[in-house]
Amino acid sequence: MDEKSTTPSRRQVMGGVATGVAAAVAAPALAQSGAGQGAPGGPQTTPQTAMRDPTTAYPKPPFPRQPQQAPGLASKMTPRPDHGERSYRGSGRLAGRKALITGGDSGIGRAAAIAYAREGADVAINYLPVEEPDAREVIALIRAEGRKGVAIPGDIRDEGFCRQLVARAARELGGLDIVVNNAGKQQSVDRIEDLTTEQFDATFKTNVYAMFWITKAAMPLLQPGSAIINTASVEAYSPGKSLLDYAQTKASIVAFTKGLAKQVAQRGIRVNAVAPGPYWTPLQVTGGQPQDKIVTFGQDTPIGRPGQPAELGPVYVLLASAEASDTTGQVYGASGGTGNP
Repeated sequence: MDEKSTTPSRRQVMGGVATGVAAAVAAPALAQSGAGQGAPGGPQTTPQTAMRDPTTAYPKPPFPRQPQQAPGLASKMTPRPDHGERSYRGSGRLAGRKALITGGDSGIGRAAAIAYAREGADVAINYLPVEEPDAREVIALIRAEGRKGVAIPGDIRDEGFCRQLVARAARELGGLDIVVNNAGKQQSVDRIEDLTTEQFDATFKTNVYAMFWITKAAMPLLQPGSAIINTASVEAYSPGKSLLDYAQTKASIVAFTKGLAKQVAQRGIRVNAVAPGPYWTPLQVTGGQPQDKIVTFGQDTPIGRPGQPAELGPVYVLLASAEASDTTGQVYGASGGTGNP
């Protein structure tokens, strides 16, 4: 474009959209990060490079009780989770890549979607239709980066839909080389006598069966250099007494990750998992934790607070990028200092 032209470029237009959308969904943590501060004439810090105390970097309990009907919306949480809307800065580490992320409307999946788009990837997200308000925000953020954002609502507890999800993502993105199996179901039940077969089945269908169905459907599309990333949990290693079904599924995810990594290594496909500890997402306020535990959620970790999804975005980027070419069959722990896995 002629440098004297007054017609705004696509990058300028999309940059303006990004600023508007980011401001609308920004978390207050940016103000604590010292973003953009630095000595005159010296290097400028960003939210990702500024040194800060991890114990005070994000909100700490007590939090207000805030029951929501599952699956819940991040936009209705107090404090609102930080997914990296304003803090994440990309550097082209995933340029040209094509990613499918389940549970991409909120929580950890949303943080991964934002980070991937800002690293240059096109992204398709899956979510339940009732999560549409959160999903619209994510798609707007992806497109604001000049990347292709594809919204595919639907229930991954259905095998047929999982096959359709993969096929549509690959068709609309023009290929597929990153699969993030992140969507999860978690409901706290104190006594095994009260854990219904219906809930047990729904938890396994969402957390384990869907991962199997989606990965199986994606495998013929994945070329050498592709990456599969599964979201496990600290519950796989230290199960809580009220999360029997959920903890079992997360242990299954760890085993699936390690076994599949060995199976597909010679095909040049890497498979890893992330095992978060307590993270501030809708999964918790919609029954994943009793409301009395929401008040003190994350307080018992060494750093004294729950993690924010924004803190995991860079982890999902690393595991998807060529920089982790020798990393497969691994489980990356992020649990506020509890030491698992």
